[in-house]
Amino acid sequence: MSYCRQEGKDRIIFVTKEDHEAPSNAELVADDPNDPYEEQGLILPNGDINWNCPCLGGMASGPCGSQFKEAFSCFHYSKEEVKGSECIDHFRNMQECMQRYPELYPQEADKDESATPSDSAALTSESDSTAVTSAVSSDSTSPTDDQAAS
Repeated sequence: MSYCRQEGKDRIIFVTKEDHEAPSNAELVADDPNDPYEEQGLILPNGDINWNCPCLGGMASGPCGSQFKEAFSCFHYSKEEVKGSECIDHFRNMQECMQRYPELYPQEADKDESATPSDSAALTSESDSTAVTSAVSSDSTSPTDDQAAS
């Protein structure tokens, strides 16, 4: 026995084997460009953040979703000379929340079980310095002949 039910924006259809064997009579509906659930990228045409974007990997939901939204919104709308510099407390709150749920938000060191403690420290040190370098030198200057491009 086949049947259909509506859950929010989704319509769920349960069908029998016989239903699958018959040709489909489904009608395709044209996409609505104003549908907030459509994949429109991270930033919507009006400049708002698309919290439903799959590119966020579900970070906007879950136990730390509100902290993520606060931190990301602060950074996105930042007008400071060093973009996001006023958002440190928001990112710290998000990080503290994520540390309370290591099974949902594994740390990079947790993902690489084979790394020795000294390797993990070197990786953390390297990634921290890369992030700081990226944040500090976010202008579009190119390296000089004496500098190595990274």
